[in-house]
Amino acid sequence: LDNGKLCGDVQFDTAAERAAWITPVPGGVGPMTIAMLLSNTLTAASAGESLLEARPHPDDNY
Repeated sequence: LDNGKLCGDVQFDTAAERAAWITPVPGGVGPMTIAMLLSNTLTAASAGESLLEARPHPDDNY
């Protein structure tokens, strides 16, 4: 916003009256989203590394 403050997707106080679950801004689900993205990145890197290890090196003669 022009005033430099963060803004959520809804009017928090109004939505909190009707919503069963709501997360605040800032904070909310952002930290969990980042943690899961990092976890998925490490899982993909590990899977990719094992694929490289399974592939024969071009200089190996079989």
